[in-house]
Amino acid sequence: MPRRKNTGARLRIRSMRLSIIGLALLVAGGITVATGVLPWPEVAVLVDRVAPILGFVVAMTVVTELVSEAGAFQWIARHLRGWGRGRSVLLWLLLALFATLSTVFLSLDTTAVLLTPVVVTVARQAGLPVLPFALTTVWLANTASLLLPISNLTNLLAQHNLGGISPAQFAQLMWAPSLAAVLVPLVFISIVFRRELGKAYARDSTRPAQGPSSSATTDKVLLLVSAVVLLLLLPALVSGVPIWIPAAVAAATLAVAFAVRRPKVLTVTLIPWSLLLFTCGLFLVVEATQYLGASILLGQVAGQGNGFLELLRLAMTGALGSNIVNNLPAYLLVEPLAGTPQRMAALLVGVNAGPLITPWASLATLLWHDRLVRMNVLVKWKGYAVFGLIVAPLTILAAIAALAVFGPGGLLG
Repeated sequence: MPRRKNTGARLRIRSMRLSIIGLALLVAGGITVATGVLPWPEVAVLVDRVAPILGFVVAMTVVTELVSEAGAFQWIARHLRGWGRGRSVLLWLLLALFATLSTVFLSLDTTAVLLTPVVVTVARQAGLPVLPFALTTVWLANTASLLLPISNLTNLLAQHNLGGISPAQFAQLMWAPSLAAVLVPLVFISIVFRRELGKAYARDSTRPAQGPSSSATTDKVLLLVSAVVLLLLLPALVSGVPIWIPAAVAAATLAVAFAVRRPKVLTVTLIPWSLLLFTCGLFLVVEATQYLGASILLGQVAGQGNGFLELLRLAMTGALGSNIVNNLPAYLLVEPLAGTPQRMAALLVGVNAGPLITPWASLATLLWHDRLVRMNVLVKWKGYAVFGLIVAPLTILAAIAALAVFGPGGLLG
């Protein structure tokens, strides 16, 4: 019990730190506005662009948290071990498929926050090493987030920059690099952890569950409501309707159901306040640096053309910026240099599939690590970075090659 209390305290401290950083960024951004460095019309344009996206993020956070409280993810976890038929490699592939679908349709942060405990629990109950399953989760949370606008906040920003193209058009642009970005990490893990994945496990293992609370699985009504909401929400998110609308409706529906069945779950902590504060401050500061010409300086590094080498150069620039700072500011700073659909796709490859080296490269990675800490799973950042230095460049190279061949203007596009 003391261990859990200490872990909770550390998580609260980290959330507070994120809030403090966000507040500092907001103050810095406010100074640029007050002094005229960033004109008010530019701020108005920024708000018009960002407000619906942040509304979607908040609504989807509420949806996924309540779906998890209803036990939907835990229900899948209980069945996955049986579906694996006692073969570790099959169980791993099923979990990889689950992580990919979760990332594509519910966002990378959902996979990091809600699927990580499920994956750890399944591996422990099967008596298997946790590391290959945990790495699969965090890598796919990042690399599988290329296919749809809802998969990643950077995609939503790119969709707006591309003239508000439909989710189907976005997927048509990104399907080839997305497929490559999923396959490369899986191939790497299958080679490095081939012995672990070659083991058999007992399908009727009686190891105690650890991680997700079992109390969330007791209300079958909430579980059914959550399943129906998800089944209706997923097609609505790719229908072309502004995504914040179905997300808000789904969040409100689940909130009403929980208000009737389990009202104590409905607290203000469901809303990611620290993340909102950080994101708003970051948007404002980056907008100011863009207005001052930071993107012009980056243009000397990122190049200009649509050829393979130029696209690779742009993607590597995005990946480098992501691992030095974070993928969101890296995207925002380089976005003005992605003037064509091909270059926008290349930039997304860099900032989505590239943040696999440093822990702060994407918020999903930090969220993933926090969940592991809660479950007493140790992952050393040095080893994580070594693996990432191999996987990230290979993933970007394969994804850009796929874009060059199958993307618009490509050899087979």
